[in-house]
Amino acid sequence: MSIELEKTYLAKYLPNDLDHCKSEEIIDIYIPKSVEHPNLRIRKKGDNLETTKKYPVSGGDASRQHEHTIELNKQEFEALTKDINGKKVRKYRYYYNSKGKVIEIDRFQDALLGLVLVDIEFTNENEQKLYPMPDFCLAEVTQEKPLAGGLIVGKTYQQIEPTLAKYGYKPLYLID
Repeated sequence: MSIELEKTYLAKYLPNDLDHCKSEEIIDIYIPKSVEHPNLRIRKKGDNLETTKKYPVSGGDASRQHEHTIELNKQEFEALTKDINGKKVRKYRYYYNSKGKVIEIDRFQDALLGLVLVDIEFTNENEQKLYPMPDFCLAEVTQEKPLAGGLIVGKTYQQIEPTLAKYGYKPLYLID
């Protein structure tokens, strides 16, 4: 088990060179579906299959989380997802290099089309504290509970729009 240190931002615009970055489709299934904010996720990320459990290190601080990930083979993934009734989300993740960090830019699809979240992971708390917000970001939303991965899954853009409106967020689309 490791501790994940990160910050999450709403994107203000998509960087011009985003189409030159490595990217992959991600499909997340959060379980159990009956829980408002599930901590357990089954993920297909490109060819990688895994299950991850995340929960805050202390209190409700979303910037520091325990994270335990187990790699799955195809047979295990199919067995776990065959009859599962979880909350599902699909997105494209771009790995963007900026100021010595690989920044993950997630373009949500389907019911959340238009939402773009930016995650930056850090190696220590000092780096996390001092790293400046990228210029293509609108606002930090790390502690904005309604935008947490386990809470936006299963929702529509319209359902989270009141939270986004607090920041003046406008939907972003990539023209392919």
